[in-house]
Amino acid sequence: MKKYTFEEVPLCEMCGDATSAHRILGQRLNQSQGLSPKNKTGISVSIKKCTNCDLIYSDPLPVPFDIMDHYVVIPEEYWKPSYFEIDPYYFSAQIRDLKKIMAIQQGMKALDIGAGLGKTIITLNKLGFDTYGFEPSVNFHERAISKMGISADRLKQGMIEEIEYDAAMFDFITFGAVFEHLYHPAASLEKSLKWLKPGGLVHIEVPSSNYFIGKLINFYYKLRGTTYVTNLSPMHSPYHLYEFGLASFEKIAAKLNCEIVMHRYDVGNIMTIPSFLHPILKYYMKRTNTGMQLTVYLKKKG
Repeated sequence: MKKYTFEEVPLCEMCGDATSAHRILGQRLNQSQGLSPKNKTGISVSIKKCTNCDLIYSDPLPVPFDIMDHYVVIPEEYWKPSYFEIDPYYFSAQIRDLKKIMAIQQGMKALDIGAGLGKTIITLNKLGFDTYGFEPSVNFHERAISKMGISADRLKQGMIEEIEYDAAMFDFITFGAVFEHLYHPAASLEKSLKWLKPGGLVHIEVPSSNYFIGKLINFYYKLRGTTYVTNLSPMHSPYHLYEFGLASFEKIAAKLNCEIVMHRYDVGNIMTIPSFLHPILKYYMKRTNTGMQLTVYLKKKG
């Protein structure tokens, strides 16, 4: 079993609101709960929702003794040849967004935070950026260089708390599907903005705290007579620590001298719900902005 310390959360990570009066949604186990969570035992944490900015978080926050307990992958079980292939549509939706709000010029500098195998670095280089990145996982970092051809001088290895770049170095920074894994996302965003030029953009993709399917599953759990909820997975894969509302970014943007210039919601894949209901549910979520994922683009003010 993975070992954790548990940190109390006195203030909302994004807006700074006192958490004492925040709504308690329920409990989350340190494993997948399935359809019958009453039959499972383990360690659980309370899941709460900020009444000021809609951030969903666990209180206390479980912090592993070694972060690599979460993200180290045994190579023999993971690295399939197909994983090193890049889909021609990879990052295409993000590029379409970016072209609407930024005049991209050859040689602009970009940074990929949580670069993985470097697929986003390769894609942004093809778009004309001079792209850098960093990756916490030693295994991913090594294979990005050895298998994907990423230049070692363009890809650092380490956590965001350890990494440094020159001030105002980048025109574009992307967190991709990273922000919800960071223990202190607001501090990470603040640090990244120091690396961004005035007028530059930060791209962030996160799970939405207003996800309709999540609410349906929570209602099902309630009908089963449990206090469990499906939000987050702070102690098991995929190790999501937060779900965000648009207000989460509106509040932090006001504090950090930036502004939201674009946002969108994506429905995403529907799990556990009978497939014949998917068309209706997708239509509803698209119309009501209650899909799985929230994407925001923040612009640093001059």
